[in-house]
Amino acid sequence: MGRCNKGCEPDGTQFGFGRYGTQSCSAGRLSYRATEVGRRVIIGQFCRAMSRQFRRNGQIWVRVLADLPITGKPTKVRRRGNGNPTGWIARVATGHLPFEMDGVSLSNAGQAATLAAHKQKNFGKQNFSKYIVT
Repeated sequence: MGRCNKGCEPDGTQFGFGRYGTQSCSAGRLSYRATEVGRRVIIGQFCRAMSRQFRRNGQIWVRVLADLPITGKPTKVRRRGNGNPTGWIARVATGHLPFEMDGVSLSNAGQAATLAAHKQKNFGKQNFSKYIVT
């Protein structure tokens, strides 16, 4: 019952929606802030490069979901269970595609993926500098 004989579900290492994407080169954690910053950087790059064409044809898919809460206790509190959630993270495996893009040229997708990769390094301490094309 638990085995997958035919047509396994995609694990996030292959393209499911777009033609271009950023790929994780190492496993780690990705915060919800880093995900949002990466999305905004990609949209900003596309809007600067080709504003009307992106609004009509360009699409971005974020394939990671920050679903694990990070809790923090207040100071001077001992042995009272977990604290309140202070943020959310997503576990990212090696080879996972956090962002996919479509409807733009290869050069613009490469520039946007590089900018998003630099933002991801600051937050998640991961290497997202690799972008791939189908």
